[in-house]
Amino acid sequence: MSTTRDRKSTGARAAGEEPASTRAKPVPEHAADATPAGDGMAPARTANDSSTMDEIRQETREWLESLDYVYQTEGPARVQELLQRLQDRATSYGARINFPGDTPYMNTIPLSKQPPFPGDRTIERRIKSYIRWNAMAMVVRANREDPGIGGHISTFASAATLYEVGFNHFFKGKGHADGGDIIYYQGHAAPGIYARAYLEGRLTEKHLENFRHELATEGGISSYPHPWLMPTFWDYPTV
Repeated sequence: MSTTRDRKSTGARAAGEEPASTRAKPVPEHAADATPAGDGMAPARTANDSSTMDEIRQETREWLESLDYVYQTEGPARVQELLQRLQDRATSYGARINFPGDTPYMNTIPLSKQPPFPGDRTIERRIKSYIRWNAMAMVVRANREDPGIGGHISTFASAATLYEVGFNHFFKGKGHADGGDIIYYQGHAAPGIYARAYLEGRLTEKHLENFRHELATEGGISSYPHPWLMPTFWDYPTV
């Protein structure tokens, strides 16, 4: 890749000057992939004037443009190979490449490889909205009838999309040919699971009215997943 500094060196040679970069001994062709000796280190550039900053920005653009070209002409596998080789070479120079552990979210599946959504997003979103509303209304009403009884609203509200995609497209029940899934629901998200069961007809409105009153004679539901108190509903305790 030709960079701004390369072009300046070329200009110097054309003028009869010998750039400092040409005074080093050339690396034999067969040693192109060898680990450098590491007996010297080029001084770091300091961005102490506008011209240096312009050079740095230009050089960065050229590196990125080169990467774009490789991706467009040879694909992501070649990009991955080059980046690994660059990291290996940088490490051999003593440059520390730290793995941060957390990176900005980026979808790792290119749009061209994403399969079509298997359901109806409009209908599923509408159902999710009903469930999220019913979960919130159930907790609010329970606290009006019995102040201080508590409950959780935001846990399910923040995870409603994940749960709905799971219920609609991934989770398998006990009657599935491959066997049922073992699912440990987040305990504080129980109101959302109850609200969904109400839409499915598995729970009645009276059950929702008796949220956190599972011992009510007319039927109620427990605060959290509790297979002993609700053996026909919950399989595993998670709180």
